[in-house]
Amino acid sequence: MRFERLYDVSEKAHVRFVGFASDRARYDFGIVFTNQFFGKPLVICMQTGRSTLLSADEAENIEYLQRTFNISSCEEAEQLSVFFQHVIPRLTVGPEHE
Repeated sequence: MRFERLYDVSEKAHVRFVGFASDRARYDFGIVFTNQFFGKPLVICMQTGRSTLLSADEAENIEYLQRTFNISSCEEAEQLSVFFQHVIPRLTVGPEHE
């Protein structure tokens, strides 16, 4: 078996770390803003190790956030949704991606 290298990119990325605590759980996220992945930041839950590429539109989907980050409370997922919608930029589709 041989592997074909698809890409190998280095860049200086902006990373934001944020933590939240509720009565039920603690959430620690790393948000990696990069030029890769069509502008979607990589959001990593440091408590569970779960990660996703997340757009502002996807951050509006409460069930997606609950499933992706294993959040049992709809209310907590809604609060995280509001936060992510404020910090994750809206994607614009350029001619090169149409």
